[in-house]
Amino acid sequence: MSSKDSCRNELRIAIRQLSDRCLYSASKWAGEQLVGIEQDPEKFTPSNTRFQRGSSSIRRRFRTNEVISTPIAGISYVSTPVMEDDDVVDNDFYLLAKSYFDCREYKRAAHVLRDQSGKKAVFLRCYALYLAGEKRKEEEMIELEGPLGKSDAVNRELVSLERELSTLRKNGTIDSFGLYLYGLVLKEKGNENLARAVLLESVNSYPWNWNAWSELQSLCTTIDILNSLNLRNHWMKDFFLASAYQELRMHTESMTKYENLQGMFSFSNYVQAQIAKAQYSLRQFEQVEVIFEELLRSDPYRVEDMDMYSNVLYAKECFSALSYLAHRVFMTDKYRPESCCIIGNYYSLKGQHEKSVMYFRRALKLNKKYLSAWTLMGHEYVEMKNTPAAIDAYRRAVDISPCDYRAWYGLGQAYEMMGMPFYALHYFRKSVFLQPSDSRMWIAMAQCYENEQLHMLEEAIKCYRRAANCNDREAIALNQLAKLHKQLGRDEEAAFYYKKDLERMGAEEREGPNMVESLLFLATHCRNHKRFEEAEEYCTRLLDYKGPEKETAKSLLRNMRTTQLGFPSMDVEHLPP
Repeated sequence: MSSKDSCRNELRIAIRQLSDRCLYSASKWAGEQLVGIEQDPEKFTPSNTRFQRGSSSIRRRFRTNEVISTPIAGISYVSTPVMEDDDVVDNDFYLLAKSYFDCREYKRAAHVLRDQSGKKAVFLRCYALYLAGEKRKEEEMIELEGPLGKSDAVNRELVSLERELSTLRKNGTIDSFGLYLYGLVLKEKGNENLARAVLLESVNSYPWNWNAWSELQSLCTTIDILNSLNLRNHWMKDFFLASAYQELRMHTESMTKYENLQGMFSFSNYVQAQIAKAQYSLRQFEQVEVIFEELLRSDPYRVEDMDMYSNVLYAKECFSALSYLAHRVFMTDKYRPESCCIIGNYYSLKGQHEKSVMYFRRALKLNKKYLSAWTLMGHEYVEMKNTPAAIDAYRRAVDISPCDYRAWYGLGQAYEMMGMPFYALHYFRKSVFLQPSDSRMWIAMAQCYENEQLHMLEEAIKCYRRAANCNDREAIALNQLAKLHKQLGRDEEAAFYYKKDLERMGAEEREGPNMVESLLFLATHCRNHKRFEEAEEYCTRLLDYKGPEKETAKSLLRNMRTTQLGFPSMDVEHLPP
């Protein structure tokens, strides 16, 4: 049996097992990967592979090396998911409980299974109690919420669930699904170390539950923690590591993992979306846009990850494309958090910030832990000059994910607006630590150092240098480096950076005040150092501009020609009385 056939069989059985236990998001993820495996054309008709066609052009465009199959991280330690006795035939009570569960009647589902002792029934009963507690917690949050939705509501089922699941684990009567739920409960209660160990047990015994991998990943906040995990070898491990690397901002390593996975999962929309996410973090917006366009062609009703696509369109100011995307998700599912975020971005680009905030708030009513909505709402409050609300929103984002550099950057901007540069500097340093490859973070920190209260120009120069080395798209760093060196009387260094800035503007075919400033300084500098040919070249370029710079260039040219001919300067100030 080929490795592709083996993966298909594993996923088919896993999908049934996950669905039977009402782990629908994990089942959906497994289903997408199943369809993402390239079908054998000899066994399947074209109609069977229709879903796969759309992403083939992405694969051709962005793959540099074709990989025949996934470089598996060792030999699979479980060939296929094991079928338990209660997997084969569900008893009548379980079928009734599952029906109640699907109708979101969690307490009724748990009550029906109160006397059932099978592992599958015990899991569904405990899972139903957990979700009943979450449902009640959300209701209390709505009833008792304070400013910006803050509430002290907790899941009241956690204590009893922890006690029961802990006993089952000690007795050895818990399965991998029960371990997943136990890890989830421990994480909610703040016992992260034990939660990590329990979730590790779960994924090692049953690797096809993506929910368990996702919870484990959220507890791997450093590369040291990730490397300390004793993971058994299985192809699912590659998916986990690729996702974990992305969250730890190791985008190149993540891209490599996903490109290897494409060898097996050639048509997986999930893999394509994750590659786009990595490229988005590396600010490769053109490639991200192409991938999402292809994804929408192959999966036109997709809403997942489309908020990231809207961020790209917003950054590129593609108004018509963003408008079309907002209309599309509104018609597909307007009450998804991602849809609300996309519509919020659309109104933000139109300059309707109040309406934008309304949609970000709507996204947060649907999912209070939706990180992008908190951060983007903070940006909108900054635009509206409502600094206290912006700070509150950014702090909520940081509470959810301390690794969100955008929220730390936003906090820095907010405190800078309030005239508190020391606080701003603290937050900018946090953002730079988390995203050292983003020139905007370094520029923000440099501008903070330039503040009159700090006036730490040497530190500002160091930051601008880092920004210049990080592909400064806004073309700010070189000009600022030149200005600061000029201000400090270092004319040679200033000339070096003005020249580099001039070369960049020429390559990008940009005009503007920076071009005039560079030409004027370089013309004067070369004239003073008797490099007349260079100075004349800069002056000649200045003659194409209108305004005082043109007259200055003419004056410099006359002065140089007079000097070269050996005549004394005719400057009136130097004439004898």
